[in-house]
Amino acid sequence: MKKILLLSIVYGFHLLCGQYSYGQKIIQPRPGTTGEWRLLGTTHADFGADHDAIIVSGPFDNFRKLKFKVTDAAVDIMRFTVTYDNGQVERIDTRFTIPQGGESRIIDLAGGSRSLRRVDFWYDTKGLFRGKADVTLFGRK
Repeated sequence: MKKILLLSIVYGFHLLCGQYSYGQKIIQPRPGTTGEWRLLGTTHADFGADHDAIIVSGPFDNFRKLKFKVTDAAVDIMRFTVTYDNGQVERIDTRFTIPQGGESRIIDLAGGSRSLRRVDFWYDTKGLFRGKADVTLFGRK
């Protein structure tokens, strides 16, 4: 009986944590030349959530510029935060609509250490009958 209870608790905790981290993707950027856009991560924006995070790790995570690309449905990105490896958080309040198949404007990051830890963004999806939108984040050195 205790074994079943313990397994139920562990399984429930696993489900709870799995729901929270569903939108979070961990990416290790690949090396490349300066000025080249590099994939930082992709997440699936749906109509039930309004916040996602892309976790960036690895030795090649220093970037000066970011941009978002959207497929499958339009997305309004209301704001996002960039957390650097030193713990500093940069909040960028910008509201822009990225059309289906489009890209955001290029976002310049503040000076200082630019080694990324994670990028959190808050959004509103458009086109209820178009399904989920894939949001891809790119970085450039």
